[in-house]
Amino acid sequence: MSNLLNQFKFARNLLLKLQPVYIQPNRELRGKAPDVARTLKQRLEEIAFAEKDPSLHFKVNIGLPHLKASRAEENGPRLEMQRSMKKSAEASSIEEISLKEIRKEWLKTAAPFQIKAIAEHYNIFKDLFGEAFFVPRIPLSIGYQQTDGSTMPVYFGNQIKPYEAALPPIVSYEADPSSLWTLVLTNPDGHLSEKDAEYVHWFIGNIPGNNIDKGEEVVSYLQPFPPRGTGSQRLVFVLYKQEKKINFSSYQRTAPCLELTNRTFHMKRFYKEFQDYITPAGLSFFQSDWDISLTDFFHKTLNMKEPIYEFDFPEPYKKPPIWFPKKQPFNLYMDKHRDQKQISKELLLKRLKTVDPFKPKEPEYKYPNALPENNNLPSWLRVEIRKQRLKWGRYSDM
Repeated sequence: MSNLLNQFKFARNLLLKLQPVYIQPNRELRGKAPDVARTLKQRLEEIAFAEKDPSLHFKVNIGLPHLKASRAEENGPRLEMQRSMKKSAEASSIEEISLKEIRKEWLKTAAPFQIKAIAEHYNIFKDLFGEAFFVPRIPLSIGYQQTDGSTMPVYFGNQIKPYEAALPPIVSYEADPSSLWTLVLTNPDGHLSEKDAEYVHWFIGNIPGNNIDKGEEVVSYLQPFPPRGTGSQRLVFVLYKQEKKINFSSYQRTAPCLELTNRTFHMKRFYKEFQDYITPAGLSFFQSDWDISLTDFFHKTLNMKEPIYEFDFPEPYKKPPIWFPKKQPFNLYMDKHRDQKQISKELLLKRLKTVDPFKPKEPEYKYPNALPENNNLPSWLRVEIRKQRLKWGRYSDM
């Protein structure tokens, strides 16, 4: 008896030490929905990244330095604009401002930092350079000529179909004629065999000034080819400024270079190899997804079978069967444990019985649910007949 009493006292003291938890009924759960909220793995990765040593893990700017203009150069055009606006106001006239001038001013001031923010949003720097980044100081103007004479421009993440980017683009930028540049077009999302590799679609080195045609074509141009089912893929133009003429023979590929394994590329390794002689200066990119023209491109140009990707959905969860499923429709409960192909076959046969190629289709009732029912049938079967009359659910094609 004393042993039982001691156990009771121990349990009572343990319960008193525990902090009581009050559960309020009819109260909704707080927080985001499971499909929107971060997973446990993502939260642990964020905690691990936050706990990294800041002296060892930090972002490195590998781009061109910011050359700040003098105060007179910055304020001169603004003062001149203010004077012209004041004169137009005194003359009671409205002065039009050219959009080209506005864009030119934007490219000099806020554009490099806004382009950098967009690239970070699309994980361009993380996937190409790891912990490094750069501010695109040199604006790139890139456009694909179309068959109807129009031009499809490349901005910062706009959609361009593969057939619209079939030919090499026209690239222009402002540069000193005596300077040397390198232009690389790479796809960090489209490699078919290696996880962290890229495909280089275009590589031109030792470009004198902004004359792309006189540059050394290291790898010839190849249009985007995102396989079916992979969604949109990023294609990134990176412009490097060279300190001197560079020998790119290790990256040289014979045109047209249709063997995809020969186009395997790693931007981070490339920059690490030539980081003493090149500096990233310009950036532009677009997105591309599959279209019908790629079927012939894979078969006739790349001479390979077209890869097609599909989602492999897991089988839906099935509760263990029970003898007497209460308050559950008999037929639907049994269908959960049957082969879905057999169910589809039965529905198809039922549909074919109502179709006769030599007779016109019978007119449908305007109010099908008003037809009399056989009350001797079980309830689950009467519900099924109503669904079939109203073409609900799996009977929508009947």
